[in-house]
Amino acid sequence: MRERRSICRKLGQTGLWLEVGPQCPTAVFAPRTAPGGIAMEQLDPLRAEHPSRRVTETRRWAFSIVLPAIAAVLLLIVVLAKIRGEELPTVLMAAVAAGFVAVTLLGTRFLIRALREHRESEARFQQMASNIREIFWMIDAGTRHPLYVNEAYETITGRSCQSLFDNPTSYEELIHPEDRARVLAKLDEATRTGQFKERFRIVSTHGEERWITVHGFPVRDAAGKIWRLVGTAQEITEQKKAEDQVIKNLTIAEAARAEAEALRKATLALTQDLHMDFVMDALLRSLEELIPYTCARVLVPEGGPHVLALGERVCPEKPKPSPRAPLTFTTDEAPFMRSILDDQKSVLIPDTKQEKDWRTFKGHSHLRSWLSVPLIASDQYLGCLSVGHADAHMYTQEHLRRAELLAIPAAAAIQNARLFSRAEIYASELENRLDDLRMAEAALVQAQGDRRISDEKFQKVFRSSPIPFSITTVAEGRFLDVNTAFELRYGYSRKEVLGRTVHELKMWEDPADRVLMIQQLSRGGPIRNVITHLRTKSGEIKLTAYSADRIQFDGQSCILAVSEDLPEYDKGKVN
Repeated sequence: MRERRSICRKLGQTGLWLEVGPQCPTAVFAPRTAPGGIAMEQLDPLRAEHPSRRVTETRRWAFSIVLPAIAAVLLLIVVLAKIRGEELPTVLMAAVAAGFVAVTLLGTRFLIRALREHRESEARFQQMASNIREIFWMIDAGTRHPLYVNEAYETITGRSCQSLFDNPTSYEELIHPEDRARVLAKLDEATRTGQFKERFRIVSTHGEERWITVHGFPVRDAAGKIWRLVGTAQEITEQKKAEDQVIKNLTIAEAARAEAEALRKATLALTQDLHMDFVMDALLRSLEELIPYTCARVLVPEGGPHVLALGERVCPEKPKPSPRAPLTFTTDEAPFMRSILDDQKSVLIPDTKQEKDWRTFKGHSHLRSWLSVPLIASDQYLGCLSVGHADAHMYTQEHLRRAELLAIPAAAAIQNARLFSRAEIYASELENRLDDLRMAEAALVQAQGDRRISDEKFQKVFRSSPIPFSITTVAEGRFLDVNTAFELRYGYSRKEVLGRTVHELKMWEDPADRVLMIQQLSRGGPIRNVITHLRTKSGEIKLTAYSADRIQFDGQSCILAVSEDLPEYDKGKVN
């Protein structure tokens, strides 16, 4: 902008003015030819005009006007005198002659000085125009032919200035074919409006594309009609590259942000509900936000060669699709799928027609583009995510990368859904077991109630029976309980016998009889009315009819025994 204003200031020194807009209100036409380039340091620095100089210039112009006026008046006097036939004094004629000589000399001096200043101004302009980096141009508004262009034209376009004047329309060939129609239309419009501001591409002589920005302003004649267009053109190739890179970076950043947001939403959706149907629906809907597809499935091995489509979704969705059985097939029928499951790797097929065994892939033959990523959780291969499109060459490595990112939370969600399903089964089975346990507990409570009643009845019979009862352990013969009749028959109090064994009390006259009794009880049968001899506390041997059976008492294996007297038998017969 500073260079542009400098040009306008240099142009203004020639005294020819034109309208070029608010940034450069005055400018001057330059000649068509330009001298060779001059270094910028050779240019005279621009200095502000001193007020005294402006006063001197005013006086000079006033004097140059007054002196010719006086000469004109004297000449008029001489002419009138001659017409009247009057004789003029010699002094007056000498004054008139001197005035004409002075006017002639003064005019010649001013003319020489103006020519010198014009040449100096033109030289300064050429120095400025030849050394700026922008193209300074001027065209005829009617023909659109160039009238002037500086040497920057050669630097930027690679063509000589002379070639432009030899072929005035050759600048149109510089414009990139894709931009040419638009730029020329705007240039034609500028010849009527006076305003031209465009950014477009040009093609240099070496075939290199460059970006330039062009500003144009009107030059009007005395009638106000646009006579010429003048302006600048600046190369902005590096600036354009920087802008494009910024746009590209912003696009990449926005795509990354959108991708991260989609993955976040997908991860959140996959954890909202652990039922497998919900997980499949959330996964395939989230996939659509990352990858366009016609059909997507989650394929899992089901043991042996069998493969099941655990989830499936098509786009666009059919209104109220009728329920149908999920897709199933065997790898024996689809060798292509067998290799996918065996390799457990990501696969991208731009055109399925180029794949040898694609037709064997049941339910996928209509897809032209296809990709697959493995679903792995806790180092366990769960299956693969199958994504396909009806058009060929729809998928790139970028789509495969997105699918791999989604496969990580998807595999975890599928594994969690399976664990949740198993937990539901275990919970249902546990609930059934709890029901059975509650029923058994109720039955036990009832049985314990019945047993308590039975025990109460047993205690009543045991205590009140007139027949001696005793309860001893099987292994040691230790007394756990006796009734009142036992105390009366054997002379021991209940307190004396509890906790002591039959061997300590020497109640069996022949301990071998007890051993035989234990053996019979061990064979499973009770003992009924076995005749034996038992000793009382006083040492008396009583002939006894002994009956016994095994019972559980206080958690121990015990013997419930009944011993009765046999007074009617005489001793000799018993022996």
